[in-house]
Amino acid sequence: ASVTMFVSPQPVEATDDAFWDQFWADTATSVQDVFALVPAAEIRAVREESPSNLATLCYKAVEKLVQGAESGCHTEKERQIILNCCRLLTRILPYIFEDPDWRGFFWSTVPGAGRGGGDEDDENARPLAESLLLAVADLLFCPDFTVQSHRRSTVDTAEDIHSIDSCEYIWEAGVGFAHSPQPNYIHDLNRTELLKLLLTCFSEAMYLPPSSDSSNANPWVQFFCSTENRHALPLFTSLLNVVCAYDPVGYGIPYNHLLFSDYREPLVEEAAQVLIVTLDYDSSTSSSPTVDGTTTGTAMDDVDPPGPDNLFVNYLSRIHREEDFQFILKGVARLLSNPLVQTYLPNSAKKIQFHQELLVLFWKLCDFNKKFLFFVLKSSDVLDILVPVLYFLNDARADQSRVGLMHIGVFILLLLSGERNFGVRLNKPYSVRVPMDIPVFTGTHADLLIIVFHKIITSGHQRLQPLFDCLLTIVVNVSPYLKSLSMVAANKLLHLLEAFSTTWFLFSAVQNHHLVFFLLEVFNNIIQYQFDGNSNLVYAVIRKRNVFHQLANLPTDSQAIQKGLQRKKKTPEPISRTNSQDGVSMEGSRPAAPAEPGTLKTSLVATPGIDKLTEKSQVSEDGTMRSLEPESSQPAPEGNPPSAVSDGEPWSGEASHPRRDRRRLSSASSTGQWTPTPDWVMSWKSKLPLQTIMRLLQVLVPQVEKICIDKGLTDESEILKFLQHGTLVGLLPVPHPILIRKYQANSGTAMWFRTYMWGVIYLRNVDPPIWYDTDVKLFEIQRV
Repeated sequence: ASVTMFVSPQPVEATDDAFWDQFWADTATSVQDVFALVPAAEIRAVREESPSNLATLCYKAVEKLVQGAESGCHTEKERQIILNCCRLLTRILPYIFEDPDWRGFFWSTVPGAGRGGGDEDDENARPLAESLLLAVADLLFCPDFTVQSHRRSTVDTAEDIHSIDSCEYIWEAGVGFAHSPQPNYIHDLNRTELLKLLLTCFSEAMYLPPSSDSSNANPWVQFFCSTENRHALPLFTSLLNVVCAYDPVGYGIPYNHLLFSDYREPLVEEAAQVLIVTLDYDSSTSSSPTVDGTTTGTAMDDVDPPGPDNLFVNYLSRIHREEDFQFILKGVARLLSNPLVQTYLPNSAKKIQFHQELLVLFWKLCDFNKKFLFFVLKSSDVLDILVPVLYFLNDARADQSRVGLMHIGVFILLLLSGERNFGVRLNKPYSVRVPMDIPVFTGTHADLLIIVFHKIITSGHQRLQPLFDCLLTIVVNVSPYLKSLSMVAANKLLHLLEAFSTTWFLFSAVQNHHLVFFLLEVFNNIIQYQFDGNSNLVYAVIRKRNVFHQLANLPTDSQAIQKGLQRKKKTPEPISRTNSQDGVSMEGSRPAAPAEPGTLKTSLVATPGIDKLTEKSQVSEDGTMRSLEPESSQPAPEGNPPSAVSDGEPWSGEASHPRRDRRRLSSASSTGQWTPTPDWVMSWKSKLPLQTIMRLLQVLVPQVEKICIDKGLTDESEILKFLQHGTLVGLLPVPHPILIRKYQANSGTAMWFRTYMWGVIYLRNVDPPIWYDTDVKLFEIQRV
């Protein structure tokens, strides 16, 4: 049916069934057909010229869904009508959302809109949005349509859709459900279409500009995840289980996916997207749903505080059985590792594309359920998350269109690094040989992390500079627990210090010196707490001792400052690959590629600065942490950078000012005309935590030089042997307390996640292109 005819200035009566039925009676359509038959220009024309017809169309389509949910749609014809109404609403809703005058339409009740004409206007009539959402929820548990029927007998005793307990029809085994139903691709396809409509309903959020006020909850999500939806629990469980149980390898048989079409994958993608959108919840403003990980009880029991009204967030925060955590973690790790498997067994498994949605889901799990976070950190399975995250970070570092992916990867590692166990786990030797564009090394997962971070900082693109603080904070957080760094990683850390402590870099932006403070804190932590196994790092510090002496003697007079800034103009690319002994990259790896010109990307809001993003905790002797109040006026302990950034510059907002012409690492805070002064340099130079390193050099350098002279040595293995057996017990200053900067929930990151998540969903839904060319306000669509 062509839609042109309903762009008629005359309103068509709602009772004119012959007219309206042609929109959904057609038998052989697909969602792509509907998008082709109903062009954007016509939907907008109807909206402007025949608003009553558009209103009636929406109302009638919802009415059909409600009727289908009531009857349990037993005939093929009814099912076809349901699917066509789904497709039509998926097509039209974005055009309702883009017009502020229409936005309230679905939340109004439709007064007597041709309900046979004779009905009294029902006082308790539901808004159209609520009827639509409840019908979709019912249809997602409709026997023989979206779930397997449990009846063995004939049609006449078909289950009554209102009496079934949907908890018995959960789509997949896993959390809270042991039975894995027989796969049925027709059911998968029908679920996928319904979830696509659900996601489109939730997408009203895309048409509102980003606001710092996170209380404006999405009314669609709010209603769908409330107690009004009797299927909330089984649906949450179905979505989570379908995602975590998915195995793209083709049921364990390599190359199987080449023989069989996979009907599960589109469902899994849709489920992952619906899941992260329903979990869009700002935990910083509310009484947090999370528990401290010490209570026990039965599945989702009532001992915990009642938690948030959003039932999906509530259920997620209350999962606590070990076997459920194991199932979720194994599933997420298996899917995140999928692109890595691709690299060493090309095409053996189906390559999945929804790793960004998985990372958001993993983030939500850790953020809302502290017991899950502790479970992840308790086992070395956390490394099965770490390695894929490092792989994505390394792979995306040169690609402007994947800035969001870089951020979420770093956020996840920041969250994990706030817990001692993460640092301890990193000591496990790294033997997986995933081809990555990094130097070959032999060592631990800590070495891998440092080498990848070095690569991001020295050869990522300009827009990643706001992440440097965060990357180094992660290294600081794990440093007290690193038992032995490889020579490659030790050299990388010193190369960063060298680059960040040049005078032009230190003087060119108000907060650049923080990076030096972070690195010095890393060296201090390792020397004070892990000296014994770290002869490689100690040797690297001795070899590069001039860097520390130059820092200690940093000039502070105006003339020297000006001279330092002059030097910057002559240095086009400050952090070069030279003198970082990069060596050969791993075999089979491809260099990280920039985005293809013309690639679409969505803008992101700025993320909070590291001081807003984290709070400091001090680790006591027994390993417990206590939070340090930010107000404390005591002098910063050694190795603790002054946290106040004088001009409060946030991480540079990605969308707000793309200063493309800026050289990497030059003035990061072009807030007006800031110029460095002698007083300013003195204010932080006096706090540089150099005592421990200077003492170490004072003791060890003469001994190392003596060995070299006595034995005529140029061979470093002898020196390393000497350092391995050396000790500085009693010679170093009293160890400083270990400071950890733990991630803390805040509304700034909640907003960042909202824009990032919807940007990913917008770009990933291209067939059909649900939101393409509509007037979204949450982000801008940009071309690289």
